[in-house]
Amino acid sequence: MLEINDLTVAYGKHVALDAVSMRVEPGECVVILGANGAGKSSLLKTVGGVVEPHSGRISHEGTDLATVAAYERVGRGIALVPEGRGIFPRMSVAENLALGTYPDRAREGVAARQAEVFELFPRLAERRRQLAGTMSGGEQQMVAIARALMSNPNILLLDEPSLGLAPIVVKEVFAALARIRSTGLTLVIVEQNVRASLALADRGYLLEAGRVVGQGTSDELQNDPAVQRAFLGGTSEPLDNEIS
Repeated sequence: MLEINDLTVAYGKHVALDAVSMRVEPGECVVILGANGAGKSSLLKTVGGVVEPHSGRISHEGTDLATVAAYERVGRGIALVPEGRGIFPRMSVAENLALGTYPDRAREGVAARQAEVFELFPRLAERRRQLAGTMSGGEQQMVAIARALMSNPNILLLDEPSLGLAPIVVKEVFAALARIRSTGLTLVIVEQNVRASLALADRGYLLEAGRVVGQGTSDELQNDPAVQRAFLGGTSEPLDNEIS
């Protein structure tokens, strides 16, 4: 589904990603772990076409994305839910969702897809005419995820979906992501809530200072001493209840 080889991204003299390589198989949920400044968001933005790499190769379903513009990547099935949500606050929920149907791949089955989105996030159905900017942070995150789903993606990139949300809303968002995952959609998640993301993911990669310093299954990462010390408070308690 997605293959990244020796990807390097720099902002001036600052190297955000240094020869990063990773792979995501169809139907997988992969989490990218790392401290602030590790390069996680830069990775998703580069895959989404928002940031141009210095070197390296990104391929999606066997197609090299080097010359594929950001809007064309959406048309190929790559949907990015950015950190900060990126919704249009002066547009209604319904209007924000309609923007997701712009790609050709999303033109058919709009009504059915919208029904699925409203089933996933019932609050959005109730407030479809409300201006998105007047909603709570959790509701705005739901709008951002729903808009991405309206584009009929085959891979969904989520950058810090729980950032700034109350704990009860975080559980709601991750429960929705679990239902999305159960449909077989490929997910790549950057997330500071390591327990919840490892409970959801099949595999993960650990970034440090722009380099991949570890990888493995969710269980392997949960039991990795470095991950425990940095993110789990030194404990390997079961993660099963994090998104229940």
